[in-house]
Amino acid sequence: MMMSRYIGVGWVCLALAAPLALADEGRKGEDAIPTMETVVVTAGRVAEKQKTLTNNVTVIDNEAIARSAAQDLGELLAEHGFAVRQYPGSLASVGIRGFRTDTTGNDLTSKVLILLDGRRAGTGNVAKIMTKNVQRVEIIRGPASVQYGSAAVGGIVNVITRQGSGNPTAFVEGTFGSWRYEEGSLGGQGETNGLDFSAAGTRSSMEDYQTANGETYRNSGYDEKENLSLNVGYSFNTNHRLGLIYTNFSVDEAGSPYYLSQNDLDSYLDKSNYSLDAIYTGGTVDDGLSWKLRYFTGKDKDKYTNPLYSYFSEDITDRKGAQAQMTAEFGIATITGGADWVNYAIESTNAPERSTYDNPAGFLLAKARLLDERLIISAGGRYDSYAVEVKEGQGHKESDEHFSPNMGLVYLITEQLKVRANFGQAFVMPGAVQLAGDFIDPYSGAQTLGNPNLSPENSTTWEGGIDFAGRGLFAGLTYFYTDFEDKIEMVALPGSVSSWDNLGEATIAGIEGEFSIDLGALNNWDFQLRPYVRFTYLTQYEDDATGEDLKYTPDWNASYGIGFSDGTGLAATFNVAYIGEQLVEDWENQIWPNDPEVVTLGSSTIASLTITKTLLSSDRWGKLSLKGDITNLFNEDYAYVKGYPMPGRSYYLGLRYDI
Repeated sequence: MMMSRYIGVGWVCLALAAPLALADEGRKGEDAIPTMETVVVTAGRVAEKQKTLTNNVTVIDNEAIARSAAQDLGELLAEHGFAVRQYPGSLASVGIRGFRTDTTGNDLTSKVLILLDGRRAGTGNVAKIMTKNVQRVEIIRGPASVQYGSAAVGGIVNVITRQGSGNPTAFVEGTFGSWRYEEGSLGGQGETNGLDFSAAGTRSSMEDYQTANGETYRNSGYDEKENLSLNVGYSFNTNHRLGLIYTNFSVDEAGSPYYLSQNDLDSYLDKSNYSLDAIYTGGTVDDGLSWKLRYFTGKDKDKYTNPLYSYFSEDITDRKGAQAQMTAEFGIATITGGADWVNYAIESTNAPERSTYDNPAGFLLAKARLLDERLIISAGGRYDSYAVEVKEGQGHKESDEHFSPNMGLVYLITEQLKVRANFGQAFVMPGAVQLAGDFIDPYSGAQTLGNPNLSPENSTTWEGGIDFAGRGLFAGLTYFYTDFEDKIEMVALPGSVSSWDNLGEATIAGIEGEFSIDLGALNNWDFQLRPYVRFTYLTQYEDDATGEDLKYTPDWNASYGIGFSDGTGLAATFNVAYIGEQLVEDWENQIWPNDPEVVTLGSSTIASLTITKTLLSSDRWGKLSLKGDITNLFNEDYAYVKGYPMPGRSYYLGLRYDI
């Protein structure tokens, strides 16, 4: 009955939108939502109009972020219909096209890559990324190794920090909510005399939450979580800017409760991730040449403590890197070339204790605009070299390399309608332990031996799609087909030795779609009313060796809802996020030494309602706004991970003052 209610809302949205999508084609004036001509994204490492993109890109803008009930990147992506796996303790991964990030440690073993302002974030845990002080989030669906290297198999999520502009402003905000949630935020942004800045900081705390069944999930809260984001720069003329970007996330004593049925009341996690970027961007007066230079450094840290057994483990990744690129405009063609370098130094209390990962790379991307810019052809290639070392007598050195190609095509039937096709390869390099490890585990006494003959995991993807944007309407449909080969799996060697080999293969294919329409713009109303739907449906997701469906891979992901804004300070969004059934391993009920049974994790359908209202607005006194959120509106009993139920219906109320 509850599911029928959700589906009914979705059909009402579509029924309202469908007839109006074909009406009023001659309407004049600006569209209320951006067109492919006006939306600018950086999917290809340089800013370009969305109409020239050959792959499927989703943009979550700052208005959508501000209206969202999400408290971090993981929750934001879940609202937008992506397959999220979320645990208590600020731990979440995200999936795109059947591939996902790795929630523990750094991002080297992920198959979806998280970026901060176009460089590796150093983590696959999307709960570590804040959503305040973010200009937009760009999601490239499909392979992006040509642009960004290893791990971009299913796609990338690029979080772009806001850059200050206009007269300086400041804000302070306070939020209270269910489970004794408290959050305080402050920040500001602006530009004066060439100096621009944008900053936001938050501090929050939360106690244990209750599930939809009214059962308290003990040890599921956290003592204190802090986020800080700062983007400051100086433009010494129109085409040259020096900038610094600093981000910092930390959470102290986040509960790590294990399964609800086996609730661990004492264990907790301390997590942090910080980074500092120094960036110089420049260009010639005629914009014929532009360039970017960047150096960045940072650290990612995860510490687990179990007081009952006086045990703790810790993983620390120090990272540093550099990027250099130049873009040249040649009339009908744009060429971007450059080099990337990243170095990870990893320390762990578990074996192996120290390892390093060094990755220089070079890339060349080209795009030609033909037939009066109606035909766009893109091509690119990237060469990556890797050197890994396992230290402290627990391994040795190994190296490898990989080349990634990409080709794409766009044809603009009209300025609003385009068809596109894309071919790309992506890869994941073996880790240092997988290639070069040689050690005995001090706890089990078992030996682990790396395999220097491992090949990178690799994928080949073909996709095609069609997009329409104009007259207040956006609609897009994409079909993709991916062959994934050389999956690295652990194997047992004689003498109780564990190693790895390239054994797994899989085929993943599916359809992605998005539809939204501004009924207010179509009918010349003085308010916005926008129903929308987004979905991914996997038509095939099977292990080629067994013919069985892949585990931890839902067949459906979707979000749909309706947004309203009266243009004078009242706005509301009703959103429903759906994740379909998936096969999972039942570690909760495993009986050792047997392997866990494969069971079905049921689907989840989660609704949220967000309302914002401007209470006061004046040039002299500033603006005072009230925001209310209800998450899990219909009190759904659900879990993204078997055994870890999420909170029941939750209420939040915030007050914000801008001046």
